Amino acid sequence: MQLRKSSKKQAKIKLALQGPAGSGKTMSALYLAYGLCGDWSKIAVIDSENNSADLYAHLGGYNVLPLEGKYDPETYMDAIKVCEQAGMEVIIIDSMSQCWDNLLEYHAGLPGNSFTNWQKVTPRMTALIQTILGVNCHVISTMRCKQDYVLSEKNGKMVPEKVGLKAVMRDGIDYEYTIVFDINMKHQALASKDRTNLFANKPEFTITPTTGKIILDWCNDGVTMEMIRTEITKAGSIEQLTAVYNQFPEWNSQLMADFTQRKAQLLQHKEEQPKINYQPNFVRSDANRSTHITTPACQ
Repeated sequence: MQLRKSSKKQAKIKLALQGPAGSGKTMSALYLAYGLCGDWSKIAVIDSENNSADLYAHLGGYNVLPLEGKYDPETYMDAIKVCEQAGMEVIIIDSMSQCWDNLLEYHAGLPGNSFTNWQKVTPRMTALIQTILGVNCHVISTMRCKQDYVLSEKNGKMVPEKVGLKAVMRDGIDYEYTIVFDINMKHQALASKDRTNLFANKPEFTITPTTGKIILDWCNDGVTMEMIRTEITKAGSIEQLTAVYNQFPEWNSQLMADFTQRKAQLLQHKEEQPKINYQPNFVRSDANRSTHITTPACQ
């Protein structure tokens, strides 16, 4: 273990939108995605909602990848890899709730002890989450909330109003995302979690492409791999190279080849330097009390 100075890295946002059916999660996700990349052709929607993503085709020419009734975590992971390999900059998973429903149904059909059977379910969901966090794209996940109705006063009368409750997803899933927006039936968002501190303690608002641009600015503010590669190249000694290595330990595994190559270059340069041996020859003349200095001999 080794202490290091804190440094913010440039990142790809991992964001969740949760709300009841009809709250506008898909359209909000598309607006966010466009703000994040500014190019509809670089946006992909992994659609588990019976082709509902096509309902917003008028917004722009984004890509759709239907899951066609296969909602297991492995299918979601394969879909994410397809989008990444296709060069997508933003992946919208619409929605994650079908995957969790699939796992709950799988768990219910397993024979034996219900508690121990979770050992066959949890690792599969964890693998999906790790894929989302590790993919080199912005990811927006939508999650359906359980619906309920509350009575609210309107024009002097008590009328039922549909509200969203807990997301249909594994407990604690919100901890995995950088930002979690709760969307109500008025299509307004409120940040229930925000590590960026961009939307924390802010009133409800409507998501637009500008929201995505604000998040993109936060993502681009920080250290990148290319910045560290430049520092490695600029290192003029083993000591300077070691200082760069110790300053960014979280990048060491990814940049090990660069560190190794630069170290070899520095060692080779050091060996090629000519060795200079100074042998000053001082001759003192007592006759005139002057000192004669000959040119140092170099080898």
